[in-house]
Amino acid sequence: MLSDQVKKGIERAPHRSLLKALGVSDADMKKPFIAICNSYTDIIPGHCHLNKVAEYVKECVRAAGGVPFEFNTMGICDGIAMGHTGMKYSLPSREIIADTVESMLRAHRFDAMICIPNCDKIIPGMLMASMRVNIPTIFTSGGPMEAGRMPNGEKADLISVFAGVAALTVGKITEKQFGDIENYACPTCGSCSGMFTANSMNCLCEAVGLALPGNGTVLATSTDRKKIYQKAAERIVTMAREFAEQGENYALLPRRICTLEAFDNAMVLDMAMGGSTNTLLHMLAVAHEAGVEYDLDRVNALSHRTPNICKVSPSCDYHIEDVHQAGGIHAILGEILRGRPGLLKTDVPTVLGKTLGEQIAEWDIRSDKVIPEALAMAAVEPSGKRLTPAMSHEKKYASIRDIPNLGFDPYDCIRPCDKAYSQEGGLTVLRGNLAPEGAVVKTAGVKPEMLVHSGPAVIFESQEDACEGLLGGKVKAGDVVVIRNEGPRGGPGMQEMLSPTGYLKGLGLDDKCALITDGRFSGGTAGACIGHISPEAAMGGPIGLLRNGDLIEIDMPNQKLAVRLSDTELAERARTYKAPEPRIKTGYLAKYARMATSANTGGVLKWD
Repeated sequence: MLSDQVKKGIERAPHRSLLKALGVSDADMKKPFIAICNSYTDIIPGHCHLNKVAEYVKECVRAAGGVPFEFNTMGICDGIAMGHTGMKYSLPSREIIADTVESMLRAHRFDAMICIPNCDKIIPGMLMASMRVNIPTIFTSGGPMEAGRMPNGEKADLISVFAGVAALTVGKITEKQFGDIENYACPTCGSCSGMFTANSMNCLCEAVGLALPGNGTVLATSTDRKKIYQKAAERIVTMAREFAEQGENYALLPRRICTLEAFDNAMVLDMAMGGSTNTLLHMLAVAHEAGVEYDLDRVNALSHRTPNICKVSPSCDYHIEDVHQAGGIHAILGEILRGRPGLLKTDVPTVLGKTLGEQIAEWDIRSDKVIPEALAMAAVEPSGKRLTPAMSHEKKYASIRDIPNLGFDPYDCIRPCDKAYSQEGGLTVLRGNLAPEGAVVKTAGVKPEMLVHSGPAVIFESQEDACEGLLGGKVKAGDVVVIRNEGPRGGPGMQEMLSPTGYLKGLGLDDKCALITDGRFSGGTAGACIGHISPEAAMGGPIGLLRNGDLIEIDMPNQKLAVRLSDTELAERARTYKAPEPRIKTGYLAKYARMATSANTGGVLKWD
């Protein structure tokens, strides 16, 4: 075992003495040492319950014959950090998390790891570290939040609040209505209830093979999460022992699971369920750490072949709890398997020791080989109450058909391929003279009338300027809002644009205006919002050359993003262009900006 390097032999007596101060017994020294990589913090709703999750996971690891050791990473709540300088630290925190986890694993020679993340940046940071260190790893998230329920019975979520800010500002709703939205939108612990980045990434962990079925959709409040944690604990101890016997040839190491084909499977799921554009940014970075060459062109090729069969808030009124009742991630994968044979690579391994194809057959509730455990996991209702404790609610049925007043058609929530929202994926890569190295749009959240749009540029040099301009009436129907100098290097930190996109929706302009940026969007963004424009302005990208009134042309079906200017005019503007001074010149963000690359590479750091 790797842990023998800190516990075996006479020369390790000092190490054992320190371990015994922690309560480790002589008998424990013969057991696998399991890292419990937690991201508990009181400031993030998705993480505020993870201390209790970790305690339960550790109990289960001990019962399975392992010795658990918990450590924590940092975490930033994107919602609370949104709209001010704090958001600049969100994406850069991914690198701190990856470095922290790598450091802890390398320094203490753990035999295996269970990761307990829940929110954007934390999940990919842990994934990146798991690729670097390459010991047996299972991801077990804290689970999604329940959707909010307004006094009138309508559902709400965090995006409802952002949209409500603009709606209140222009007098579309009353202060009482706005107060209700604020008070009811986020009712429980867990990652925010739509298909935002946190939930998208937790779902992708199932498809890539590093998480157990249900990881992405079983609610944080459901007692079924305990079953996932127990199974993960038992499985990781078994994997640690197998790894000790087989060494680097062990077939279920993260780099053996996360192959080119596994990344394809994850991106197919992302396209099928209309996931966040951030998932692309993060999966490119994880692939980089795994040593897998992965780029936007490959993603675009998959998008052309993948139907968008599931839409979730902010793209429609469904929430993660509905996706779970409709069958969860394996039902989505099952529909793709039936409707697009050959698109998913089903012979790839998963942490359960089965192929993805075998796992789909057992856990897709629409399969004729589905196991009773999968049917039981889907047949649970949300509590519908504020502040329901984590892992406490259980209202079970034998089958989803037995749930009274389900309130929706599960075959509409997760559609068969022949009834897809579109026959191409929910994400599209655009190119043109404004984005020679690519840009990304969540087409699943774009209304049909905005798939093709042209209009004059209204330019803002920062997200803060854009928010002020939108609320100040500087944008009118037909315009293209341009927010630049917000990329990984120029921001620095590539802050999310949930505030301005929420304001567009609240102002009733989300179906009349487009927004383009070298920054990025929250998974909660919907509308004709194009991000990740590469190269970014700070690296000489054409978006930095735009002037107010330039005609921007967007053609999503033909994957085009351009400005109606000649090559000669762009070259002349480039000749006289002067990049703005760095916004931050000291501290972590200054260091990050010196090493950050544009979004088309995943925003990874390079220092050579």
